[in-house]
Amino acid sequence: MDLNYIKDLLAQVKSGSINVETAVDRLKKLPFDDLGFAKIDNHRAIRTGVPEVIFCQGKTVSQIIGIVKKISKYHSNILGTRVEPKIFESIKKKIADCCYHEAARIVVFYPRKVERSGKIAVVCAGTSDIPVAEEACVVAETLGNNVSRVYDVGVAGIHRLLYSCREIFDANVAVVAAGMEGALASVVGGLVSCPVIGVPTSIGYGASFGGVAALLSMLNSCASGVSVVNIDNGFGAGYQASLINKMAVGNRGS
Repeated sequence: MDLNYIKDLLAQVKSGSINVETAVDRLKKLPFDDLGFAKIDNHRAIRTGVPEVIFCQGKTVSQIIGIVKKISKYHSNILGTRVEPKIFESIKKKIADCCYHEAARIVVFYPRKVERSGKIAVVCAGTSDIPVAEEACVVAETLGNNVSRVYDVGVAGIHRLLYSCREIFDANVAVVAAGMEGALASVVGGLVSCPVIGVPTSIGYGASFGGVAALLSMLNSCASGVSVVNIDNGFGAGYQASLINKMAVGNRGS
């Protein structure tokens, strides 16, 4: 449910194609539908421009499908995050119109083509960080952003990053995913003029403490313009990057 839905509903009342009582009944579904195990936030798209995103980890297949079917009454391109391959196989049997991004562990339900604008650069330190980086990429692309991938350019071979700098310099915002000590976010932050979103990953040996070392390193970055999301939170980084990119595109167009 979004602003267009409400505008269409009001237009139908004005034209007389539906009566006031019917319109009121439909609006009663704001702000949420109660499924018992979940309360679907129908108002979110009106507030944010994006329908509710489903965090699938820990949910049963029937719960996921129940939520998707409710949201799909009003929206396409519904994001389901943290979906393992076996769970997707079960989902696919019930909802055929969906697309699985295995590296990102994301399902896009009822995928439809969206116009993309601006540019986001998603950078990752090592190949092991790609799943988190891909989560950010798929989220950003689904929300209507052009994304450039710059992978395996960690500080252990800094020349690899310098070779790819043009891709990052042309972006309105950069997402940087790195584990180990997480130094890449600071390095990128020291090179670019755009905002940088650091994503610490849980990749690394024992003293990395499952991403805590990278998290603290990024939080203590001496490079201005670096903000940080939680460990392995590619979704949050992709969503935030989308907001920044669209603001940048809007400001240029005004």
